[in-house]
Amino acid sequence: MLTGNDSIVTEFILAGLTDNPELQKPLFYLFLMIYIVTMVGNLGLITLIGLNSHLHTPMYYFLFNLSFIDLCYSSVFTPKMLMNFVSKKNIISYVGCMTQLFFFLFFVISECYMLTSMAYDRYVAICNPLLYKVTMSHQVCFVLTLAAYVMGFAGATAHTGCMLRLTFCNANIINHYLCDILPLLQLSCTSTYVNEVVVLIVVGINITVPSITILISYVFIITSIFHIKSSQGRSKAFSTCSSHIIALSLFFGSAAFMYLKYSSPGSMDLGKMSSVFYTNVVPMVNPLIYSLRNKDIKVSLRKVLFKIQRRKIF
Repeated sequence: MLTGNDSIVTEFILAGLTDNPELQKPLFYLFLMIYIVTMVGNLGLITLIGLNSHLHTPMYYFLFNLSFIDLCYSSVFTPKMLMNFVSKKNIISYVGCMTQLFFFLFFVISECYMLTSMAYDRYVAICNPLLYKVTMSHQVCFVLTLAAYVMGFAGATAHTGCMLRLTFCNANIINHYLCDILPLLQLSCTSTYVNEVVVLIVVGINITVPSITILISYVFIITSIFHIKSSQGRSKAFSTCSSHIIALSLFFGSAAFMYLKYSSPGSMDLGKMSSVFYTNVVPMVNPLIYSLRNKDIKVSLRKVLFKIQRRKIF
């Protein structure tokens, strides 16, 4: 929509994942199913960790926060994404777009640092098991979690603040299914140089710092595992890290591909495919990865289901 003589855009149209009408309905049901599984999986994990006192340990404290983040940031954009598959024009206001951008970035960046905290937790558990309870105290866990959210807030504020200074004229179709940084920059009719610099700096920091920290942690972890004499001990140590490594690979791999390779209009379709992994697939598979490969979670789930069955019987 244009107003007055300034031709300032006051609302945007989200182009969505595809403009092929034959794919709209199948994709709607696919992403609706993904969203339902994401909600049920993450809510279930949050409830399970909250209700079981023996899961109130640092590892599950971080997993609780990871599930909370996944739950929230999936809800920031998925309802709008689903609307795009069933409506002719998926319109979002300028204020709504900037709000979606802020919260999306806040939760995505927070997840980067939450995964980093989980890597540090595994490092302490495997490399310094005797000092684990002292090193990973309640205060330390709280500080690490708070730092993750603070970094998320700082990064989201930097990006959104720079986006608010831009002017959008005439063009208002966002070539994406959400209000993301790169598609919005392509629509600006004013210089985006400052924004591009901020993207390189902030995204660079939020990918390289966690990646280096995680890499160093796992170098020490793998070294310590190889020093374990029993094959059973090595296998147990590897299994505690495998879920985290899978989650890290999916999240950082797809996010780095999207943001570190600066997009041109022609490459945005490829970027959208990459975005699907860290916006839709990762929040869905995280609770599955951590529950299906985790003995404590499976035992706790069986106990809860057994209690529910007993209540139904009696």
